Amino acid sequence: MIVNLGLLGFFKYSGFIMDNFNMLTNLNIETHAFNLPIGISFYTFQTISYVIDVYRDKIPAQRSPFKLLLYVSMFPQLIAGPIVRYTDIAKQIDNRKITSRSFSKGINRFIIGLSKKVIIANIAGELSDKFLGGTMMEYTVAGAWFGIFMFAIQIYFDFSGYSDMAIGLGKILGFDYKENFNYPYISKSASEFWRRWHISLGSFFRDYVYIPLGGNRKHYIRNLLIVWFLTGLWHGASWNFVLWGLYFGILIFIERVFLSNLLNKLPKIFSIFYFVIIVLVGWVFFYFTNLSDALNILKIMFGLGNFDLINLETKIYIMNNLYFAIIAIVLSTPIIKNLVKSFAIYVKNSDTLNFDPSYIRTIVNAGLLLLSTALLVGQTYNPFLYFRF
Repeated sequence: MIVNLGLLGFFKYSGFIMDNFNMLTNLNIETHAFNLPIGISFYTFQTISYVIDVYRDKIPAQRSPFKLLLYVSMFPQLIAGPIVRYTDIAKQIDNRKITSRSFSKGINRFIIGLSKKVIIANIAGELSDKFLGGTMMEYTVAGAWFGIFMFAIQIYFDFSGYSDMAIGLGKILGFDYKENFNYPYISKSASEFWRRWHISLGSFFRDYVYIPLGGNRKHYIRNLLIVWFLTGLWHGASWNFVLWGLYFGILIFIERVFLSNLLNKLPKIFSIFYFVIIVLVGWVFFYFTNLSDALNILKIMFGLGNFDLINLETKIYIMNNLYFAIIAIVLSTPIIKNLVKSFAIYVKNSDTLNFDPSYIRTIVNAGLLLLSTALLVGQTYNPFLYFRF
């Protein structure tokens, strides 16, 4: 544990620690910013889970160093998750099966993930930078809300797209990775959101930090704050990420104490409105790495300052991208998935329609792959949001 966390701390947090030490002591000790080894947070957590599970006798130790390295360095999910536990794939390392069906499912899932990243996330990212990347004096209230909404779209489709590609590549190679996202934006509370968002990270902190500390049985508030402090810090060596984590931890505590019961008694629209507000406010601390910028944009969003509600330029940009926003909202819900399932069942039970729905999926996949490839070639904007990890 010391070796694993020591390496992570050295590369990822040493500069952050020294900067804060200098600030507290008024010293000026020179710090060096190290380039992060690719995927260090993900494979560090994987090796930690392996060591702990072996220690707890949940799994036997892997005696082959090459097979252990295969687990740690599997390229599909190495740099962007999901966090894969050894217990999930231990049997598949020696006894995996690659079938034409799993291969086909893997290709389908990979193309969906690639399309999420290139077609939706990159476009949303350009729009969010348009509204949030300028000087504060250029902002409007509507523009600030639309910009952070676009960032919410970007980060979901970016990260879930990477997870889909990892799961798809895993299937192609004979590995079954667990799902990492479950339509988080249909949630009605912060608690539900974190049961649906980055599931592998949430379950890691639950099983290896929260429950060993005592969980709900003792020192509940302390345990909750520790977990959400670490969740925020894991996302980046900056105080804005720590505040982002503690922000959700406090919300989850308030919901457990009384807010969930109150929201359940009110019409559903109140829960939806509450969730949209808290999640967009939360993403402000994720977008702006400078804390003062984050607080300033929150003031603008809630009308605390001499800023226009909307101007002509903002109105034109929002109207021109309204259809894209609506499509992104629909795609972030299970509506399309349910329609595809219903159509497949209808075709199967129909006496008049006599064709295989998989042909349609093949055509759609080919179209998505061509469009994604064209955009990758033509776009200059293709950010990798998870370089911090």
